[in-house]
This record gives sequence, C-alpha cells and structure tokens, in this order.
Amino acid sequence: MTTEEKMAAIQPWIDHEERVTVHFLDEQGLNAEVTGCNTELVDLAIETRVPHITQRISVPLNRTEVSEDLSHYTRNPDRPLKYRRLMLVIGDKRPPIIY
Repeated sequence: MTTEEKMAAIQPWIDHEERVTVHFLDEQGLNAEVTGCNTELVDLAIETRVPHITQRISVPLNRTEVSEDLSHYTRNPDRPLKYRRLMLVIGDKRPPIIY
C-alpha cells in the first residue's frame, strides 16, 4: 500500500469512541485510539496496564502495515455494528512507557 492508501484507510478510525488493534514486534494485541494521521505519521494513544493512562506515540506510516482485525468489533453504539476493526502492524519494538 502507498502512504496515501494507508492514510485513507486510517482516517475513518480517528474517533475517540473507537479502538484499533496494534501489533509491535515485541507486543501484540494492544488496544489504541487513533488521534491523528497524515502522509508521514499516524498518532496513537495506546492503553497501558494503568487505568486512565495512555501512551501517546507517533509512528511513521512507512513502518506501518494496515490490516483488519476480525476478532474484534466496533464499540460506538451510535453507529452500525461492524464485526472487524482496523489493525496496525508496526515493524518496530514498542517504545518504553514513561509514567
């Protein structure tokens, strides 16, 4: 996929009510919120083990693969239910969490 195609696939998921699945090389199955996306970066707020604390990172789109996660469904009750959600596979290790 080109970066423009990735950006077009990610932008509908910029919603604080929806979650996406994120896989890193060293951690998989993380829940995250997409907070922004442009042709260079995708901004994520990844859930941590500490409630109400998120890890905010920006990941280059050229290190990211865009796919669908068929094992999760959307959670916004005001929209039609979808039995899949966006999955981002990042070709790097997860950055350390700083509290």
